[in-house]
Amino acid sequence: MADLVLSTLNARWSHCAFGLRCLLANLGELRPRAALLEFTIHDAPEVVVERLLATAPRIIGFGVYIWNLLETTRVVRLLRAVAPEVRIVVGGPEVSHDSADEPIVRMADVLITGEADLAFRTVCADLLAGVAVPRIVAGGKADPTALVLPYGEYTDEDLTRRIVYVEASRGCPFTCEFCLSSIENGVRNLPLTPFLVAMDDLLRRGCRTFKFIDRTFNLSPTTSAAILSFFLERLTPGLFLHFELVPDRLPEVVKALLPRFPPGAVQFEIGIQSFTPEVGDLISRRMDRERTEANLTWLRDHTGIHLHTDLIIGLPGETLASLQVSFDALWRLRPHEIQVGILKLLKGTPLGRHRVDFDLRFNAEPPYDLVASRAFPFLVMLRLKRFARYFELFVNHGHFPRSMALLMANAPTESPFLALLGFSDWLWSTTNGQAHALARARQYELLLDHLGMLGVDAEAAQEALAADAAAGTDRTGIPTRLAARVERHRRGAVALSE
Repeated sequence: MADLVLSTLNARWSHCAFGLRCLLANLGELRPRAALLEFTIHDAPEVVVERLLATAPRIIGFGVYIWNLLETTRVVRLLRAVAPEVRIVVGGPEVSHDSADEPIVRMADVLITGEADLAFRTVCADLLAGVAVPRIVAGGKADPTALVLPYGEYTDEDLTRRIVYVEASRGCPFTCEFCLSSIENGVRNLPLTPFLVAMDDLLRRGCRTFKFIDRTFNLSPTTSAAILSFFLERLTPGLFLHFELVPDRLPEVVKALLPRFPPGAVQFEIGIQSFTPEVGDLISRRMDRERTEANLTWLRDHTGIHLHTDLIIGLPGETLASLQVSFDALWRLRPHEIQVGILKLLKGTPLGRHRVDFDLRFNAEPPYDLVASRAFPFLVMLRLKRFARYFELFVNHGHFPRSMALLMANAPTESPFLALLGFSDWLWSTTNGQAHALARARQYELLLDHLGMLGVDAEAAQEALAADAAAGTDRTGIPTRLAARVERHRRGAVALSE
């Protein structure tokens, strides 16, 4: 039984709700009376409500995000119908801005905006004591030195089977208008020594995956180097670190440490978004392109770090032609991944000021993605969304490196973007409009057919696909006509390793 339950609906079971663990850790004397129940957006509302009410809660607090707003609203609506006596508190990025008309906010007893690490405890204490609480409570920005770190709230199962999120800082010094961090002022660092002590404890307990949610991990060279050195001293097989980096900032003290990590132990998420200077000016995004390109080239050539880069389709001032230029430039820098995302109008961001000038039209429901603009009409946006999906499937997933290289070498254009866009158009037509749930065997067959259409010799095409299949760890879905070749490649690889 628990008087107080914290809950959220994660996108996947493997995700852990870091924010709710921060609230739990800072409940003080209320912590023994609280419980955490996590679900996924795929769970039926009836099942969620049944499990929540099984704890006989007096208060339920929900973390609301862009990926779970609609699903959490359904849960709260059902709770209101079957357990009106339970007090409901909501908070999170999706209800902290421009949310007065959101049904979930109208149904809740209390909305906490901003960071709720400390405000949540006060609200719950008052509710449990029968003290009147305002419907809207401003959480503000927590003083990092006043916070209890949340890492003791991770269970052993979390540490060994799920993605563990950590943070060494909050906030961002930059003002990119598409990002919620643009409305914050400055960066707040958590005290480094207690943070590293907590990381050491997670390692001791078996954690091997650390996903840093800091928006600008490399902002402070001293802090970045200290954290990297900490993990280097404790390097063990299976350790994986994820950091988000500012692309044009790579100080020497950090560069000196990066080559010491083994291949695949570190991933950098690097937001390029656009190489078009006019776009950067419009959205208040500062980036030194020359330094960015030099840093990406150095990282690719001198380290084993996995480079995950981002581009955004539909930014104000962008056109299809300038998008092509940005994509081609980034492709030639050879990152391991290019995540092609669609512009979103997140609540609270200043991006909406460009709506009229560029005729930006967004989906009214999450994820609030761009559906049309002057430069990207509706049908063009649909085409580019398909491109993004197919690119993720055939390129970013990494199953077909040799086959895709063969495709690019034989495409009727020198532009990687146009070559891949042509492949995307062909896939859409050939599969009768299927962009999801393409089985692996179907992917092999489609690549073989497309390579043949480009004039690639059948023998060369099958050899490339067989080599890809043999190098991969997934042995499912290999077409019968490739099976013998794949087995030959695997035998050859085993012989070379002996």
